[in-house]
Amino acid sequence: MKLIVGLGNPGKQYENTRHNVGFEVIDALAEKLSISLDQAKFKGIYGKAIIDGEKVFLLKPLTYMNLSGESISAIMDYFQIDTEDLLVIYDDMDLPAGKIRLRQKGSAGGHNGIKSTIAHVGTQEFNRIRVGINRPTGSMSITDYVLGRFTNEEKELINEAVAQSTDACVEWIKKPFLQVMNTYN
Repeated sequence: MKLIVGLGNPGKQYENTRHNVGFEVIDALAEKLSISLDQAKFKGIYGKAIIDGEKVFLLKPLTYMNLSGESISAIMDYFQIDTEDLLVIYDDMDLPAGKIRLRQKGSAGGHNGIKSTIAHVGTQEFNRIRVGINRPTGSMSITDYVLGRFTNEEKELINEAVAQSTDACVEWIKKPFLQVMNTYN
């Protein structure tokens, strides 16, 4: 069993913002794997399918970013999903726009969605894909930056990162995460 979660904020006003890169990956993955995100439960929307003999869940928490862990822990508890079968995808200001980094564990690094996930899952040891969005320049606040939209130049890089992240997720369904890390890092 695998649970792949993309972090973001629900609502039209947050679509295509830097903070919603995780949602973009889940949408692309759902399309690629023909999984309908049509079930509303666990404070999120999710879909499931059997892919190469593996039960796969895709989840978009609808709790807003700062409470993402509530949704993740609810679905994990209900379906008895182990933390080694969890993969969380989220934006990261410490990476250049469009760069992805796969990790098996780590701190929240100031990311409130990951802080919530760690608090509710009870460990820092879970698989993750960090998608780089750069840091704001000048006097722009962090909040305004992450809730802002990509420039045209950034969007091209992000589209490529979403595609790479999607491919990494598909590979993880069939291979150990460490092997996938070696391919994509």
